[in-house]
Amino acid sequence: MSAHSLGEGGAHASHGAPNNAGATAALALAALGVVYGDIGTSPLYAIKECFARGHGVDPTPGNVLGVLSLVAWSLILVVVVKYISFILRADNRGEGGILALLALVVPHGGAARKTSVLVLLGLFGAALLYGDGMITPAISVLSAVEGLEVATSTLKPYVVPITVVILVALFAVQSRGTAGIGRVFGPITLLWFASIAAIGLVWVLRRPEVLYALDPRNAVRFFAEHKLHGAKLLGSVVLCVTGGEALYADMGHFGKRPIRLAWYGVVFPALLASYFGQGAALLSRGDAIRDNPFFGTVPSIALIPMVILATAATVIASQALISGAFSLTQQAVQLGYCPRVEIVHTSAHAEGQIYIPEVNRILMVACVALVLAFRESTRLAAAYGIAVTGTMAITSILFFQLTRQWKWPLWKSLGLVSLFLVVDVAFLAANVVKIADGGWVPIVVALAVLAVMTTWKAGRAVLAERILASTLPLQQLLDDIEQNPPPRVPGTAVFMTSNPEGAPPVLLHHLKHNKSLHQRVILLSVKSVHVPTVPESQCVERKELSAGFTQIVASYGFMQSPDMREIFRLASTPELELSAYSVSFYLGRETLLPSKRGALSRWRAALFALLSRNARPATMFFRIPPSRVVELGMQVEL
Repeated sequence: MSAHSLGEGGAHASHGAPNNAGATAALALAALGVVYGDIGTSPLYAIKECFARGHGVDPTPGNVLGVLSLVAWSLILVVVVKYISFILRADNRGEGGILALLALVVPHGGAARKTSVLVLLGLFGAALLYGDGMITPAISVLSAVEGLEVATSTLKPYVVPITVVILVALFAVQSRGTAGIGRVFGPITLLWFASIAAIGLVWVLRRPEVLYALDPRNAVRFFAEHKLHGAKLLGSVVLCVTGGEALYADMGHFGKRPIRLAWYGVVFPALLASYFGQGAALLSRGDAIRDNPFFGTVPSIALIPMVILATAATVIASQALISGAFSLTQQAVQLGYCPRVEIVHTSAHAEGQIYIPEVNRILMVACVALVLAFRESTRLAAAYGIAVTGTMAITSILFFQLTRQWKWPLWKSLGLVSLFLVVDVAFLAANVVKIADGGWVPIVVALAVLAVMTTWKAGRAVLAERILASTLPLQQLLDDIEQNPPPRVPGTAVFMTSNPEGAPPVLLHHLKHNKSLHQRVILLSVKSVHVPTVPESQCVERKELSAGFTQIVASYGFMQSPDMREIFRLASTPELELSAYSVSFYLGRETLLPSKRGALSRWRAALFALLSRNARPATMFFRIPPSRVVELGMQVEL
């Protein structure tokens, strides 16, 4: 299948795409909570940051119209034009997200140096999403709970403790899966959008002149008046498009049509109504609501219910980011950029619903630490934006490469992506000035994640080279066994190998030390391919060799998790029925020794060794019955 047909979404429609209007509407409703939770809760803090005392602008009529114009046209250019109209076309067999895009681009990347640059960019974009996943729950929930301060100042000391309790509870329930609570995500988020739209429209009807902000000349005048300070304010304006990347990342779960229907039918008009309503309220009340314009638009009688609804909406938005971090980690593991981790499937029916304890714990500690360190959403907003804008810019660059693979004319590819990058780079530059005030947090997180990803990939490549050097050609081993047959014992032995063409070193060690073989020997390779999923009919290839050997190659996509029981079920035949509980698995356990003259630098070799020691054991990752495993050790110099 060509990249062109994938990109244009013709032959391979998203597997989440429904076939009828009713199913489309149902998926659109579900997408409200998962896809649009983050961008849907941005009204809680976006306008607030634009007019915040100190780094914001005064709520004068000219400034209000200018900021609203920037917000409206940011939504149009980034979400409508870039993501909804173009980026959603870049589907990797129905799946989206930056790693899916990277997997689509890299096989056709051309020169090795060019490919490595694209890979590094894609990995850094993915790493930035982890920083986003840490900050979004913290700032979203904190900004919602801060509504209590508007109700009464006596509750201010309790805002941070309440936020911490909510976050800890959110992460504590992750192991139970999102299937149950997921059913109410859509309706609650729909109520949220309906509420913010209704409240906003009331204020717009009072001050309809805010609608003049739809004229982009207001944004131009704003920049002309404020110059450098106006450009810096883009660092706050960008908060209105946070979550835009989720449109693309969740494409595989819902399909393009439901995502677009939810945006145009509910999300976009509700967001505009809320932002313009806050602008209208600022025109009417000015400094009185400047510290929290969102809750300043809410009638006092509805304030507490709105705080509760906002908290529920931010919890849903946070859930979407947490689930996204789980999916991103699973993809990284399958693509070879992350050590094996425990992947728990929380639903027997929905393959994409997973839980990763290691990632959950790290995110929980990070979110709570951010809340305790920054204590106010305004201060935390300074750390926000770098991750979002960095990922958006990298997505644009990778999309340019993809359009070239689609055989677009250079002028068309360059013209479109230049438009994207003008917006992305402007937002990114505006956020660079916030690095000292907290923007360093997602950068440090991203660099740490990038170091892990690249070190793991490089380390596995070096390890594979070392093992390959000590590997005999498979046919040579089979010929030797037939000419000099060792004693054979009853039963079936399974030797796992990453190289189907060579004899596994652990098999050679077994022959050397035990001087015998089982009657039947299975050479099993599990490989990951750069597609989201591999159909069951194509998952397992089986080949009968000589000397009682059978070769099995199992292929999995980066959205799938290998399961030994499933592999053996698919590899069974009427003549030979295989079971993971009736064979002996022989696995190699490498002891890694950093070397002064190794292929990796000392610190990377040490990091790779540390990651290897703490990686999930193969028995658990591949779901091999522990009682059926024999491990043989070997030392490898890095």
